[in-house]
Amino acid sequence: MKSITKKQYFLLSSIILLTVLALDQGLKIWVLKNMYLGQTKQMLGNWFYLHFTENNGMAFGVELGGITGKLILTAFRLLAVAGIIWYLIKQIRENAHIGLIACISLILAGALGNIIDSVFYGVWFNEYVTYTDKGSYFLGRVVDMLYFPIIETHYPSWFPGWGGQDFTFFRPIFNLADTSISTGVISIIVFQKRFFGNQLEEPLLSDESENDAEDVNSVAEENTVQNEESNSEESDKEI
Repeated sequence: MKSITKKQYFLLSSIILLTVLALDQGLKIWVLKNMYLGQTKQMLGNWFYLHFTENNGMAFGVELGGITGKLILTAFRLLAVAGIIWYLIKQIRENAHIGLIACISLILAGALGNIIDSVFYGVWFNEYVTYTDKGSYFLGRVVDMLYFPIIETHYPSWFPGWGGQDFTFFRPIFNLADTSISTGVISIIVFQKRFFGNQLEEPLLSDESENDAEDVNSVAEENTVQNEESNSEESDKEI
């Protein structure tokens, strides 16, 4: 099979990055300009909705509180993106599995997509965002809108702690950037043997094994020499 050049690796990664960012940012901007906070639009039956919400923190609503929390989270995202870029370039230079390159690119695209929201939206879309910190960089929120309440039921009355309460699967509201990150991470976990397996296919012999092998070879050589000397003595006697 024809090997993939580094230029083709970079091209693949760039296509993934630009595609995910275009779709993610396009949907977020559309939601900002066409929906009000908390509005829900039914898309497909009773299991897929667009629900406009602004997320203070990480994927699926996990967050750190206050301005300090936002700054720490944004700084963490920036450092994480720098690390992902370094690792992506490293894997491309080492001709890693093309699937691994695609997964890392998905993770990077998702991270960049959410950084754009939290860093710039408070200034770029000042008239559309609703949070009090708008008008400042690095203090924005991430726009979420994808909601899939596939199963809506309630816990049975005997269920400990939540008996009789409503139960929805899948409850978290997220965006395409979150989906891109999750897809990349899960794919790396599922296909890790395919992506990394060739790196340790032939484990090296331990020092003890190497010493044992040398001892065996030494004994074999001594036996060969002794056999040759014995055969030589027998030949002399016959003569």
